[in-house]
Amino acid sequence: MFQIIKPGTQIDFMKHKEKAIAVSLILIVLSLGAMIFNKVTTGKFFNYGVDFAGGTLIQVKFKTPPNLDALRKALKASGFKDFTIQSFGTPNEVIIRTPQSSGELKGLQEKAKKAIQKAYGKDFEIRRVEMVGPKVGKELKRKGIKAIVLSLIAMLLYIAWRFEFRFGIGAITALFHDVTITAGIFALFRLQMDLEILAALLTILGYSINDTIVVYDRIRENMGKKGKTMEETINISINETLSRTLLTSLTTLFAVLSLLILGNEVIRGFALALTVGIIVGTYSSIFIASPIVIYWERLFRKATALKEAKA
Repeated sequence: MFQIIKPGTQIDFMKHKEKAIAVSLILIVLSLGAMIFNKVTTGKFFNYGVDFAGGTLIQVKFKTPPNLDALRKALKASGFKDFTIQSFGTPNEVIIRTPQSSGELKGLQEKAKKAIQKAYGKDFEIRRVEMVGPKVGKELKRKGIKAIVLSLIAMLLYIAWRFEFRFGIGAITALFHDVTITAGIFALFRLQMDLEILAALLTILGYSINDTIVVYDRIRENMGKKGKTMEETINISINETLSRTLLTSLTTLFAVLSLLILGNEVIRGFALALTVGIIVGTYSSIFIASPIVIYWERLFRKATALKEAKA
């Protein structure tokens, strides 16, 4: 079997655990800070798409790049309010977003079509129309958050039962790290947060926990070796699984990068979230999930020693 890393490597990963955790804390603070800044300035943690915010999305393709000011005036003249227009993929395509989603659903597409015809004749094509009511959008957002929280709890319980509680704490901390940083990228750059991104975040949870469990399983096997500290055992285990980790991560990353680079605008956000998630997920399996086990053991030993001293 092909191996990127030759057998017998002895990289001291745990030597750099404090630096790695410091970097992660900085990234998490920046991510949470971006979300809070967005909440203060716009009233929303993210730039929610139609799926969560409610409203109507209309994707229009023109034969030549349109004059956005002229298009904006045409829509205003036709009665559209509080709408936004942005380029989508190529200069010839735009996305029109409006909070209108009820009462006028039936004629909204036709209304937009007539408004654009006044400015551009028939040199355009309405390629997509998505409509979500505000109540539905809020419900989807609530269920999305619930799905992430419940999945984290379920994985904590499973890993605590399958391994030990300290392993469960390490795994969930790593997953929180991965999801927060990935979501922070979308908050920082005001990228659209919709159902596709939620699906990507749930995919990242599954991918990252799988990678972490592979490392944890090897740690458990090596814990029976005498004369080894927990830190040494973890270093040995990570080195033994390193080739598998890199091969899995790189092959998955190449596939996702092809979607990010070659895919169209609809799938690009999903691919970006997965790209970030795979990178931080691989990193966290080594530098977050594993060190947490060490710190938890030290904390347990101190608590035990303190208890014995009092006795």
